[in-house]
Amino acid sequence: MTGRLVLAATPMGDVGDASPRLRSALATADVVAAEDTRRTKSLASALDVTITGKVVSFYDQVEVARLPALVADVADGKTVLLVTDAGMPSVSDPGYRLVSACVAENLHVTCLPGPSAVTTALALSGLPVERFCFDGFPPRKQGQRKTWLSALATEPRACVFFEAPHRLADCLADAVDVLGPDRRAAVCRELTKTYEEVKRGTLGELAAWAAEGVRGEITVVLEGAVHVASDPADLVDEVERLVENGARLKDACAVVATAGVSKRELYESVLAARKD
Repeated sequence: MTGRLVLAATPMGDVGDASPRLRSALATADVVAAEDTRRTKSLASALDVTITGKVVSFYDQVEVARLPALVADVADGKTVLLVTDAGMPSVSDPGYRLVSACVAENLHVTCLPGPSAVTTALALSGLPVERFCFDGFPPRKQGQRKTWLSALATEPRACVFFEAPHRLADCLADAVDVLGPDRRAAVCRELTKTYEEVKRGTLGELAAWAAEGVRGEITVVLEGAVHVASDPADLVDEVERLVENGARLKDACAVVATAGVSKRELYESVLAARKD
């Protein structure tokens, strides 16, 4: 019998979001690899499901060490169910290494779709999100975070990312410095839970709101950049703002340059403006 690895999305807060397929998988899998075994057992209890297979922990610190045994289980014909604390495995959670290892051995990998903070936040943001990118968690250090934000200065797609509540205010303040106060965004807090809240506004407004302190699981959606300028002089201020935040002039020009303005034209325009 051919084994398989099953990635399963779990509820972000409301257990009612659990699919019938998740219930069945928890009850029948030979092995349940869980980011937090206690939370997975609590979820099963809330769903009135009895886990009959072996439950093993599978969090960041043990992920690599657990791979050989789990791959061997799949190869031996067992069904291995991978679940994380909330949402979809592999999306800023453990999982992709196990998927890669199974793919490398030509083993069967499948997925049980379900709740995702990424798509839920995008849908609730009220922003244009026909095209978007997901960027995980921002860097923790301010310098690295500002460099990361600089790369979003001309990103035309909406960007969705996670942030820790105790770092949200600093992140949004840096976003104001790098991207300006008028870029629109949405901060989604405690999605699907009792105290769900979606705060929409400009970065300046959201930074002021977050400065008072925010709790809970946070997902941020940032509006894509819109550049209509084709005159290099119109982009000089944006380049200089990135330079003030630590970027090299050439790197800043590369970030801000648009289809209608080359990096070279923009670089020369900045130097000319400085002379004036």
